[in-house]
Amino acid sequence: MNNVPCKFIVTIRPKEGWQVYSSAQDADGRCICTVVAPEQNLCSRDAKTRQLRQLLEKIQNMSQSIEVLNLRTQRDFQYVMKMESQMKGLRSKFRQIESNRRTVDELKGKMNELQPLIPVLEQYKTDATLISQFKEEIRNLSLVLTAIQEEIGAYDYEELQQRVLGLEGRLRNCMNKLTCGKLMKITGPITVKTSGTRFGAWMTDPQASPKNNKVWYMDSYTNNKIVREYKSVSDFVSGVESRTYNLPFHWAGTNHMVYNGSLYYNKYQSNIIVRYSFESGRVMTQRALESAGFHNVYPYTWGGFSDIDLMADELGLWAIYATNQNAGNIVISQLDPQTIQVLNSWNTEYSKRNAGESFMICGTLYITNSHLTGAKVYYSYSTKTSTYEYMDIPIHNQYFHMSMLDYNARDRALYGWNNGHQVLFNVTLFHIIQTDDES
Repeated sequence: MNNVPCKFIVTIRPKEGWQVYSSAQDADGRCICTVVAPEQNLCSRDAKTRQLRQLLEKIQNMSQSIEVLNLRTQRDFQYVMKMESQMKGLRSKFRQIESNRRTVDELKGKMNELQPLIPVLEQYKTDATLISQFKEEIRNLSLVLTAIQEEIGAYDYEELQQRVLGLEGRLRNCMNKLTCGKLMKITGPITVKTSGTRFGAWMTDPQASPKNNKVWYMDSYTNNKIVREYKSVSDFVSGVESRTYNLPFHWAGTNHMVYNGSLYYNKYQSNIIVRYSFESGRVMTQRALESAGFHNVYPYTWGGFSDIDLMADELGLWAIYATNQNAGNIVISQLDPQTIQVLNSWNTEYSKRNAGESFMICGTLYITNSHLTGAKVYYSYSTKTSTYEYMDIPIHNQYFHMSMLDYNARDRALYGWNNGHQVLFNVTLFHIIQTDDES
């Protein structure tokens, strides 16, 4: 571990306005980082390089202003030329004043025409003064830039560039380690759309490529087999469907998951999990989740056949349910996405019927204490350490009834169905990472 502080702050203002990275080093030399969103940025240059960049930007802006003023002066010059020719015409008119009364009237008309040119002349003088001031300031700035360049001294441009690239590389390495963390805060929601019944699910595929932003929409918690697909969130908002799928079996609940191109859902009136491929349009696998309660035996607090909750995070695909063997308390099982076989299971001591909703982040299950107003994340269970913790993280239940809440690892956001409103929540994660940079 080096003794060089790794403290840096990078602020990002993206489309939704929620993505911020920050990092600092604790007393033991560990890099402690907080992340709100997935986008990454490069570190700032050192103070001198930043000052150079700011001055160069200022010169560029001033050069643009000079160009604008120059165009204005060219335009005004055309007016002046026009006025000069008219003035010459006036001289000959004056010579005829004594002999021709009509000429006097014509002269008055010409004078009225020339009246608007007076402000033009004044503006021309002002622009010429401003141009002189700009040129003087640019000369001064050039002197400042030269002084800074001399002060940098031994560092030529190539060496400075290599230093900056090295710092950026170290920052990227640190950010790449910020894939997982502990939930610290939930903000929002952002209301994406209002549609459907009080209960339903909407989602994107966390395993999809960045260019694939398809949205899937499943209204109601029972008596439905129709999945609606949209090419993007904007199409979803405007209601432009790209395709619909008629599933072979009705679903139960609202806790479905799209993962790596397949839909995973609980088959109605059973503890069977179905894997349906959108590409082939058929069921690839279906398997019973052994001992799992179903059909409102162990639902969430709102009911709705929500006994089995399928979800995904950075570590894979999961099923959350309850069994008689675990006294109705929540069981966490990690699933093989291809075969739906249980890879590992953890028994918690939290009653499934007392849970409002739940979601997985980085192998930790977070449970809310209610689906109604005043809900908060109350309990968490880490599959890494097989330990639990009581928490107090509020979640704003804006529309008073939450029937679906799932984490998307690609977006690092919570998707929710809130009383007929499709909403997004932002999450803040806390990270402790050990740096391995010894330089």
